[in-house]
Amino acid sequence: MARFYSIFIIIITMLLSSNTNALSMEKVHQQTSKATMHIKKIVLGAGCFWGVEKRFESIPGVIDAESGYADGHGFEANYKNITNQARRYDENNYAEVVQITYNSNIISTDALLQHFFENHDPTQKNKQGTDIGTQYRSIILTTTEQQAEVAIKVKNSYQQLLDNAGFEQIQTDIKPLTSFFPAEQYHQNYLQKNPNASCPQTTTGVKFKNSEENKVDNSSLLIGKQIVVIDSQSYCPYCEKFKKEVANSYKGTINMSFRHANQLQGLKIKSATWATPTILFLENGSEVYAHPGYMSSPDFYKALGKFKLGNTYAYKVAFNAKTDRPYCKEYKVFKDTPDGVFVDKLSGEPLFDTRDRFNSGTGWLSFTKPINNSVTEHDDSSWGMKRTELRSKSTGIHLGHVFEREGPKGQDRYCINATVLEFIPR
Repeated sequence: MARFYSIFIIIITMLLSSNTNALSMEKVHQQTSKATMHIKKIVLGAGCFWGVEKRFESIPGVIDAESGYADGHGFEANYKNITNQARRYDENNYAEVVQITYNSNIISTDALLQHFFENHDPTQKNKQGTDIGTQYRSIILTTTEQQAEVAIKVKNSYQQLLDNAGFEQIQTDIKPLTSFFPAEQYHQNYLQKNPNASCPQTTTGVKFKNSEENKVDNSSLLIGKQIVVIDSQSYCPYCEKFKKEVANSYKGTINMSFRHANQLQGLKIKSATWATPTILFLENGSEVYAHPGYMSSPDFYKALGKFKLGNTYAYKVAFNAKTDRPYCKEYKVFKDTPDGVFVDKLSGEPLFDTRDRFNSGTGWLSFTKPINNSVTEHDDSSWGMKRTELRSKSTGIHLGHVFEREGPKGQDRYCINATVLEFIPR
């Protein structure tokens, strides 16, 4: 009997222990589920997925953004198939989408979808900018009923704002997600790997909140010649490239300002402003010339040369390698200027110092040397002569020539056209 009782006690203990472990594991599972409830997924299509992925990855609260394909059927989802010209208008085509994994404790679904609508043009059907086809359609694919309700609410709110701004109806579809197919590996983080690549970014410029950042004073842009660069409100690789290669080093006398597409109040702009960057050349607040998209440094300075110099002899000197007439009026102004530096007339970059200037008696400005790293030298065999041409390193404009040992004490003589210079007192 005692032996039976001992066995009974052991069995009861084991059962209780098993129950306790089961309860304990269930508690851990509940805690784990509770801890991960705020990690959500939603799939969004807003045109070329490279740009969409990059823009969402930069938003606080977004854990991951993965390019892929969704909302199609009838064939295998891959880049070669969806970009086939035969499927450009195929309603069964997959859309280029991005699967967003986000922490809803940091960014709500509402705020995430506000970013979505603000950062593309949802009124365009089966296209974004120059990208045309059903794969570029605007779409929201939800993973919960709550997301679907929020998406409809945000869409309706944005439509009211668009109506007030004179835009057409939103074309964005809202559907439950059925399946998501990750894009090929080379598409993931594509703009990080390929900074020179681009995706058209189209926005309406309409914001959910009339924030202070959209209220700008453009009165200074209504006077004289101005350069306005339309910048992106989110990440734009070509905007950053333009800043790095041109804007950050620009010191010209024509002011350069940056604006978003919804910050052009009071200016008379004729060109479309959806591309970023777009470079506007204005005079008294009115567009004279505009270039949509990235401009390389040579292209920018040639356009600026036409804008600033017009059809003058200075333009021909700068871009057609002409030569000033000796003793021209600019030479007479500059030959006796006080202490200071001569700068590139377009970029404002310092080129020559008055401390190195001397009177050569030739009728052209002459210097014994340029400012370090400011000019480049090139072989010139024009006019049946062998000479060394000088160009401005910052803009590439023609400056003049260098002649060996023609300066004081056997130094070189840098013979420079005055019409392409400006003077800044020290």
